[in-house]
Amino acid sequence: MSGDTPKPLMSERRVSIIGAALAAIGPISMALYTPAMPEIVHAFGTTEAAVKMSLSLYFAGFAFAQLICGPISDGLGRRPVTLAFMAIYTLSSFLAVFAPNIDTLIVARLLQGVGAAAGIAMSRAIVRDLFTHEQSTRIMNLIGIILAVGPALSPTIGGLVMEAFGWHAVFVVMAGAGVVLALVSALALKETVVRDLSRIQPRALAASYWKLLSNLGFMTASLTNAGAPGALYALATMLPFVLMNKVGLTPSQFGLAMIMQSASFFAGSLVVRALMRRFSALALVPVGLVLIGLGSLSLAVLLRLGEPTLLSVMLPVAAYAFGIAFVISAMTTAALAQFPENAGAASALFGFMQMGAGLLGGTAAALIGEPVMAISTVIPALGLMSIVSWLVWRKLPARAALADVAVVAEPAE
Repeated sequence: MSGDTPKPLMSERRVSIIGAALAAIGPISMALYTPAMPEIVHAFGTTEAAVKMSLSLYFAGFAFAQLICGPISDGLGRRPVTLAFMAIYTLSSFLAVFAPNIDTLIVARLLQGVGAAAGIAMSRAIVRDLFTHEQSTRIMNLIGIILAVGPALSPTIGGLVMEAFGWHAVFVVMAGAGVVLALVSALALKETVVRDLSRIQPRALAASYWKLLSNLGFMTASLTNAGAPGALYALATMLPFVLMNKVGLTPSQFGLAMIMQSASFFAGSLVVRALMRRFSALALVPVGLVLIGLGSLSLAVLLRLGEPTLLSVMLPVAAYAFGIAFVISAMTTAALAQFPENAGAASALFGFMQMGAGLLGGTAAALIGEPVMAISTVIPALGLMSIVSWLVWRKLPARAALADVAVVAEPAE
């Protein structure tokens, strides 16, 4: 950066830590809950469909609230919006702890999703406010990794916590995380935009979103990404019932089995970091999509040929997760690079589509009912959506202009 570049309000390290923590709260709160889902069915004497609905509505709150909190923060400021939404998240977590019935728990989960939505929306917006080029890329890469890894690591923690202290303790952990994030936002987060209510005029917001929705490059890049990490969110609604009810794992064994998913993604991330020293991130996307395709095909075939086993489920999932590491950073940059003037709305819609894929996948799984049939149908469908969207995106004339902004995971040495 040039010598006359003003010093940012917060350091890269501070923004990285705060941004990653804010981004993580959503996916962690989703997946931390999954090992407790079968137990909650018995605790409330309810049905699997009702408990799955509590997760689907969390998806809905998280996905749709991004469309609100992101643009609103452009006018009201990042800090007050972050504090307000973290308060919603924390209070709803306590509501879940003391929920007397499944209906109350469903409402609490919906509100949790609304509160957590500010995390990812604010983290991307704050990075855009303060940094560009290499610094922005490093921070966004970390946030992307957290978003993909969060759902994979959290079931391990959730399973161990539930077995040790019961399902209520899972929500106590979430409430504690909400309190910590609210304190961090109040004490360490500085305001990065000037309050300007004209930015949130209904007509201006509508025009901004229409510009994004009508841009084929943005939409196909976003859908490519939505079918990648978005599939992990959909998996969270299916894997507990497949691995615990069908394969026979305990909650803690289920959590440990999910390490196959998280370790695979980390391994993929390390390989991508090494390859990015020689290749652009965009050039690596086809490799990831091939792996996603193989994982999808394996789930579609193996689970229709015989009873599910740990390996017949988790090896294809691991291949899918490995492939995601090759897709997520490049396609995030490809989607957002063309819209610096309304990056807040672009980030919000991009995040909505990613979580929306998880919501649609989870809803489709609930409608299918049988969990093995659901996972062998829904996840391959999301993988196919990702591959087809990329094939369309790569043919667009605007794609060539993105070669110069292809992401690198870290500055070349």
